[in-house]
Amino acid sequence: MAQPAVLPVIDISRFRGPDSDRAAFLAELRSAAHETGFFYVTGHGVPRALRDEVLALARAFFALPEHQRLEIENVNSPQFRGYTRTGTEYTAGSPDWREQIDIGPERAALTTGPGDPDYVRLVGPNQWPSALPELRDTVLRWQAEALRVSREVLRALAAALGQDEGYFDQWFDDEAAVHVKIVHYPPRAAQDADQGVGAHKDYGYLALLQQDDIGGLQVRREDGGWIDAVPVHDAFVFNIGEMLEIATQGYLRATQHRVVSPQPGVHRYSIPFFLGPRLDAVVKPLLLPPELAALSRGVSDDPDNPLLAAFGENAVVGWLRSHPRVAERWWSDVLARRENAR
Repeated sequence: MAQPAVLPVIDISRFRGPDSDRAAFLAELRSAAHETGFFYVTGHGVPRALRDEVLALARAFFALPEHQRLEIENVNSPQFRGYTRTGTEYTAGSPDWREQIDIGPERAALTTGPGDPDYVRLVGPNQWPSALPELRDTVLRWQAEALRVSREVLRALAAALGQDEGYFDQWFDDEAAVHVKIVHYPPRAAQDADQGVGAHKDYGYLALLQQDDIGGLQVRREDGGWIDAVPVHDAFVFNIGEMLEIATQGYLRATQHRVVSPQPGVHRYSIPFFLGPRLDAVVKPLLLPPELAALSRGVSDDPDNPLLAAFGENAVVGWLRSHPRVAERWWSDVLARRENAR
């Protein structure tokens, strides 16, 4: 059952409301994004039927026999698309206790040459299970709705930061690198084995999460403690990504978060959507109003997770680090080149 929210709740329909409410709405959004980097979004307009349908199909896919899930295993995809077995994706160097499907824009793979940047190889088709053909249509419809809502939140954030609403639009055309995960968290294998997903930040602009009613997502506080991002009725969870941290020079900060594995006998399902720009996007600092610029905290300096302004390079680093089996099969030349360049 949904619990009371601890993180801020933002009704995005107010962004479309009367001008008399606009300043108050933008102030609330700015405060939520600046202070915690995590907030709930209601008033998004995504039909309940579609949200229920995509969760039902997620449960149906992960209930398939293993051989039918492995038909679309991600080791078959140079673009890291498809099914990941439990324990084969890594966060902070440790395996995550989840299985999932990774889905991106439905595009043909590009022919690449020696002078092309590595990120061009991330463009390509998805894999879909033959045993559940309806999954493709439903997920792509849900992805389109998640993109619409995320773009609206990003436009509202631009206005809240003193920019034109369309400030970020140039990077979000038909070649934007959006990304969906359909995730199943099985019950923990042991009481002390609680890493569903290890602590991390998201490297795009924004992330949107549809979760079921189980809970498990936690957000790191500045004092090092954790806030439970409990399920809230009709709300998506949103968080700031590293590209917005770079763009605002730390006025907005990507916040570490993790997922704690469910207890024995409990299964959790969630569907995150990551709003990434074109792979060739290079994030430049925007000119904040003086009163906001004075509160900028600078870009995080973490030697284990350097923030790169070139989004495509950030994406490549993330995929290679998280999915070593796919990297070794399809990206061994890149791995060798990068190792030799050290």
